[in-house]
Amino acid sequence: METLKRTPFYELYSAYADARCIDFGGWELPVQFTGIVKEHDAVRNQAGLFDVSHMGEFMVAGSGAEAFLQRMTTNDVTKLEDGGAQYSLLLYPDGGVVDDLLVYRLGEERYMLVVNASNIDKDFNWLEEHRAAEFSGVSLRDISGETLLLALQGPLAETVLSKVTDAPIGELKPFRFIENAEVCGVKLLLSRTGYTGEDGFELYAPREAAAALWNGLLEAGEPYGLTPAGLGARDTLRFEAKLPLYGQELSATITPLEAGVQFFVKLDKADFIGKAALLKQKEQGIPRRLVGLEMIDRGIPRSHYPVFADGVKIGEVTTGTQSPTLKRNLGLALIDTPYTEIGTEVYVEIRGKLLKASVVKAPFYKKGQGVKPQ
Repeated sequence: METLKRTPFYELYSAYADARCIDFGGWELPVQFTGIVKEHDAVRNQAGLFDVSHMGEFMVAGSGAEAFLQRMTTNDVTKLEDGGAQYSLLLYPDGGVVDDLLVYRLGEERYMLVVNASNIDKDFNWLEEHRAAEFSGVSLRDISGETLLLALQGPLAETVLSKVTDAPIGELKPFRFIENAEVCGVKLLLSRTGYTGEDGFELYAPREAAAALWNGLLEAGEPYGLTPAGLGARDTLRFEAKLPLYGQELSATITPLEAGVQFFVKLDKADFIGKAALLKQKEQGIPRRLVGLEMIDRGIPRSHYPVFADGVKIGEVTTGTQSPTLKRNLGLALIDTPYTEIGTEVYVEIRGKLLKASVVKAPFYKKGQGVKPQ
């Protein structure tokens, strides 16, 4: 049996009696510390701290770095300035998704890519294959093993972080970063993105700084309700905000146009891998689309539950749950385009029964909805 990988924060989880770890893509990670709903609510109303050190980081450098990334990713890398980040995707030639990722521009010839944990090896090999063939002047280095990553998320994230840094975080706009910020006495890269639908920051630091950052942030955040949060809350938070998860809303068989992330696909830029396939799909008509579903009958939609209409299967649920913020039984589903109009009635098969649902607007949640009156 293969040994599960652990992040540099693993030993710190033992302080939490209710912490429960699971196998997540070969990593032993906490699904919860005190309870998924409690952690979810903390991020919506105060702040939560996530260990996401299982994510992968690659350094891309050299005089052809920009051209290499422009060829490999769907977004327009030339629009980035130093200190800027963008969400993007790596595609196969047929338009399917290798992975979704963040691209950070550290300098004219220096970039950092942040990729999904389960795809680190696959992504690196994909990039290396094309780098070696077409961009031999570019260097590609996997720094995942030496890098930790914390995500501090929630409406009070800036307040908490301001207690442990002198960096000008109040001036830091979304999708911008400070490369050499100091937090809890640790030099690190500090960015302002997020995967929860709330304001928040990411801290990329050397692995040996784990205890200083974890303990320092939680101590500073205690008066503001900062709580450690696990994978369970991370999933429900991103789901409510309709942020895709690779393997569910995005995959090798789902294109970005079907998944509804076409804003991050610049079809008017120079050729990139997968562009021709997406242009063809757009021209011929996108056959299926990602929509929001709300159950009308009593039941909770779950990943891979089939969706029916007019007596035939029209797709399947990609993610579903009872929304902790909205207390409604909701799902995201990839279904045939003729059934995607808001208000269309469909049926989700749950435990052998066809239960009625309706196509609704997504995202289900927008920033600020979770904040309770003080």
